[in-house]
Amino acid sequence: MHAEDVRRLPAPVSYAVLLIILLGAALLALSSGAYPVAIDDLLRMFTGNTPDDPTAELVLWDIRIPRLLLGLLTGAVLAVSGALLQGLFRNPLADPGLIGVSSGAALAAVAVIVLGGSGLAGWSALAGRWALPLAAFIGGSVTTLLAWRIARRQGQTSVALLLLAGIAINAIAGAGTGLLTFYADDNALRSLTFWTMGSLAHARWEDLWLAGPWMLVTLIVAPLLARPLDAFLLGEPVAGHMGYSTDWVKRGAIVLAALGVGAAVAVTGLIGFVGLVIPHLLRQIFGAGHRLLLPACALGGGALLVLADCLARVIVAPAELPIGLMMALLGGPFFLMLLMRNRFV
Repeated sequence: MHAEDVRRLPAPVSYAVLLIILLGAALLALSSGAYPVAIDDLLRMFTGNTPDDPTAELVLWDIRIPRLLLGLLTGAVLAVSGALLQGLFRNPLADPGLIGVSSGAALAAVAVIVLGGSGLAGWSALAGRWALPLAAFIGGSVTTLLAWRIARRQGQTSVALLLLAGIAINAIAGAGTGLLTFYADDNALRSLTFWTMGSLAHARWEDLWLAGPWMLVTLIVAPLLARPLDAFLLGEPVAGHMGYSTDWVKRGAIVLAALGVGAAVAVTGLIGFVGLVIPHLLRQIFGAGHRLLLPACALGGGALLVLADCLARVIVAPAELPIGLMMALLGGPFFLMLLMRNRFV
């Protein structure tokens, strides 16, 4: 099927295709891995019956299901946040990293890893096992708030200033992360290297209870911004003339992206490309209107991250590639191909 044929598909058919891909990815994620689980056992368990293999039930409930749910939520929230910010900035190259949330979360997480036994020992003792994810969430929120405050002029938020402030904060946070990396010992260096490459390997139910509600808020509330963001595509003054409070639209998009991405990064580490590639790809199919695009991004982002996680688990088995590295390997060439096909370069 050619790209033009895909674009002509009715939206319900395209949604159905995305849903089938998502369900297929979920089934693959639950059944494959170091301990294969038979499809029959999967069906028995989800229909309330006891699987033939009792170990399979333990593997599914303790490891596979929380990992699958975290992957679905993380992929969905990264893609939806990317679509929100691309609509806000009216720039198809915008992604959640532009407002400083990822770099701020990384700086705070690396600070806990490197200084958790010395300068931040009090924080580590107070927060316990949540010290790193909570610090990452707070770090991402603080840098986003700082960028937003810098962009405020005469009671309005300047999108251009927000973009420039995000670039400057990313540079400063990157320098701070580099300094801490230079200071780190061998053990801390290994930990922070794996964290910055992102992973779903340590997903637990506790991570979902901690980060899931924030990500769900982003996914549930984001569609309310669909019509204002469509108006933004015509220009901020036009959106204002159409009756939308442009400043509240900016605040809403930034807060939702910061909440969702901050929560995701806090428990998975840094995962790139989902927020950039998925909105781009699905805009080719669903068009630029956010009413159709945002739900499609949630489905497509979740499916992509779960499929990438499946590949990351088997491609160098019994070891496991960090999913951030996997996304870079998949997303980089794909995005380059997409750009060349659409003559954006």
